Parts: sequence; C-alpha cells; structure tokens
Amino acid sequence: MVAEAETAALIFTYGTLKRGFSNHPLLQDMMATGDASYVGSYRTRERLPLVCGPYRVPFLLNLPGRGQRVSGELYAVSQRALEKMDELEGLQRGHYERLAIDLVRGDDDDEKKRPPDPTPAQAYYAHRSYAEEMWKKNGEEGYHCYTEKVARGYVRRKDRPQTLTFLDQIRLFLNQ
Repeated sequence: MVAEAETAALIFTYGTLKRGFSNHPLLQDMMATGDASYVGSYRTRERLPLVCGPYRVPFLLNLPGRGQRVSGELYAVSQRALEKMDELEGLQRGHYERLAIDLVRGDDDDEKKRPPDPTPAQAYYAHRSYAEEMWKKNGEEGYHCYTEKVARGYVRRKDRPQTLTFLDQIRLFLNQ
C-alpha cells in the first residue's frame, strides 16, 4: 500500500488499466512494489464522454456535460508510478493529458437525498487537439463503462502497425 506521505496522486482509471484489462499488469506490478494501491470503485461526478478510438482504445474526453457519468477504479500512486503511467499514456507525445477530475464513490446511490462529497483526483483525458473530433466521430454518444463487450476488438499496442505513431493512427481513424 502506498503510504499517504508517498502518494503523488490519486488516478482514476476507466479503460485498459482497470482490473481484467490488458494494461492492468502495470498497476499490479506497481502494487507489488508498494508504488500503487487500489482505493475503490468510483465514477465521475459530472457527465463526460467515454468513447473508443482506433483499435477500440478508450478515451475519456474533457467535454463536461456531454456523455455519461463514467465508472472506473481509483488508485493512489507514488511519483515513480505516476511517471510510468504518464509514459504508458503518452503524455509527452500528445496522446493523453493528465487533468483534474471530481469523483464520487461508485456505490453512492444516496446522491438524490444529498449530493455526495466529491473526491478530487486526476485522469488521463484524450488530448485536447483531437477530443472534439473524437466525440463527433463516435456520433456524440459515449459509454458509462469500458466493459469487455465495449472493448471487443481491442488491439494491444504490440499488435498494431509499428510503422505509424499512435497519433498517426488516431488521425487516420478520425479521417475514415
């Protein structure tokens, strides 16, 4: 478990980093070294679009008020783990952006009686340079959860064409 003093960030995962999906072994390795710990099931406080791009890769879009309230998992991570996650998500390459997000517990069904207190965290959003276009490409419809059914057809990074960058693959997807 990551000690509170060592926690660099709370990270909301909504796609392939969740348990049961292809990139979760990275988090498992981090948990084994004490660089990450599972906090619980959460969902976004506001509606946000969760869509799929090329190869059924999930993208959370920073377009508040559109889409649905997205379900996922919250992890406390160390600075070392955060750097590994930033690398996976291509922050330096313009694939995703790590931005603030407000969450509520995933099992908080009492919110009609009283609004739940938000939990501030961070999430990896699709880069703003293509987010709006990705929303339109998906027919302005999103998912509330990245499930096995939604992920059907997902192609692992190692199995994608290596001659194109991921940004090139995104551009091709958007221009189809």
